[in-house]
This record gives sequence, C-alpha cells and structure tokens, in this order.
Amino acid sequence: QVQLVESGGGLVQAGGSLRLSCAASGRTFSRDTMGWFRQAPGKEREFVTAIRWSGVSTDYADSVKGRFTISRDNTKNTVYLQMNSLKPEDTAVYYCAASRRYYSDNSYYTRSSLYEYWGQGTQVTVSS
Repeated sequence: QVQLVESGGGLVQAGGSLRLSCAASGRTFSRDTMGWFRQAPGKEREFVTAIRWSGVSTDYADSVKGRFTISRDNTKNTVYLQMNSLKPEDTAVYYCAASRRYYSDNSYYTRSSLYEYWGQGTQVTVSS
C-alpha cells in the first residue's frame, strides 16, 4: 500500500521555523517528483514547491521564495520542507504529493491534478 505521511507541523510564532517531513512507503519514490502544497481555511489548495528525483527543485511559490527550502533523501524515501521566517499567512494544512510523470517544463508540477499520491496533511499554524 502506497502511503505518504507528513509530520513536523505545529504552532509557531511569527518569525519562527518548522521543518516538515514526508515519509513515503509502499514502493520507492526515488524517481518521483515530490511536491508540497498547502490549503488555508476557505481557500483553494496552492502549490508551494516541488523537487525532482535528482534533488533539483522545480520552483517555489512567490510567497515562500527565500524562506522555504525543499530537499529530499532518496535513501530514506523522504522529502523535507524547511520553513523559516514564518508568517501568519503561512498558516495552512500542508500536503506532500508524488508524481511519476516527467515534464521538462517545471510549471506543470504546480498543478495538483498531475500528482498521483497525496498525504493526509499536517497543520501549520503561525501566530502573530
């Protein structure tokens, strides 16, 4: 059974940091592009960032550029999201996702519909 399990969410003050993890199981994900998305209450799910199997990130949402960093450890089937300088507007449920599809154009990986597997999400709350 393929599973993606996020962890590391929580409550943090503005300016603080959190590191999210997404552990994949059920098969190897070393060739997948892994993405992070988030969904705030009353809003649509939005792309945060993604990383190719090679470890090269595809892109970051403008709202998180310079503050968030995605990385992965293929030996552990795990992808990480380091979040620094957190803001109240970063409050959301964060989801990781996996896509086996290959696109040379990074913009495709911003589309949630192109990911086959999703985790259950982890809540991140940033207080002001």
